[in-house]
Amino acid sequence: MRVICLVHGDSDGVVSGALAYRVFSMKGVDTRVFFTHPAGLAEDLRAFARPGDTVFIADIALSEQELGEITSLFEKYAAEGELIYIDHHPEPLALTPKKLPGTIIHDTCCSASELVYRFFEDKLGWEYSRVALYGAIGDYLDETPWARRAVEEWDKRNIYFEAGVLSQGLEGSRRMHEFKREIIKHLAENKLPSSLSPLLVRALIEAVATEDMRKWVIRNTVKLRNIAYVVDPPGSLGKAATYARVYGEKPIGLAAAHHHRKIMNMSLRARKNTIDLNKLLRTIAPRHGGTGGGHPYAAGARIPLHQFKEFLEELDKVAGEWMRNG
Repeated sequence: MRVICLVHGDSDGVVSGALAYRVFSMKGVDTRVFFTHPAGLAEDLRAFARPGDTVFIADIALSEQELGEITSLFEKYAAEGELIYIDHHPEPLALTPKKLPGTIIHDTCCSASELVYRFFEDKLGWEYSRVALYGAIGDYLDETPWARRAVEEWDKRNIYFEAGVLSQGLEGSRRMHEFKREIIKHLAENKLPSSLSPLLVRALIEAVATEDMRKWVIRNTVKLRNIAYVVDPPGSLGKAATYARVYGEKPIGLAAAHHHRKIMNMSLRARKNTIDLNKLLRTIAPRHGGTGGGHPYAAGARIPLHQFKEFLEELDKVAGEWMRNG
């Protein structure tokens, strides 16, 4: 028997993977972790999982373009082995995740880390609540009833320091998959993020780099009517999108980076109570041959490079119409 874990590479996904790794590895099961994203989930399922495996997926939204294939793959792995899918992103426009085969935990209430911890709580015990908190804090979802109670049972200053080390350190380790697996095994033993020296060093380096990037964004932000954006920022797209929104003084910030020369990867941030980026991107991105979605105020998209300008123009126009119409 094998367990194949497919998780996102940010702190919420890494913590989700660490909690699952702890549960399955305690049983002596061969547990392997891979990092994926919505547009790559179907391909990675085919590449890494085989009939009879236990497949665990966490913190991965379902891509609008791959729903048919994802449904078929879920049916296959649920029938031939076991499939567990835990996610907190808004559901796709054309599918209700809870109707998929397998064990499906889908709730936008909180972080994926919190959902995974609550799912495995009887096997993990209270000590692992602090590990789950690292993921919740890293995903800005530390104000849920469970998170507030859990923080009260730990020293708040230490918890937030450790969560910051993990989040910053992962930002500085984007494509270092083997290192991220080391982090997962470290967290699975309930060890402090700061006690992993390479992670702590990367967190410190990332903090300095983020400050340099903030200054870069000030100089390079381009303004449309409703969107302020930057292209190829020297750092995290999510942070760059936030700074573009703030310094561009627009309701939406966007940061884009070239990916394999033919694709633009994007991260978007919006002021709360202004617009639903998830619905907007799930509607617009497919019209430009891409994918998009996420949370209402924090989302991402992948668009062919030759469609980037047209995508921006439509997004800016539709966002304005959305906000004017309430």
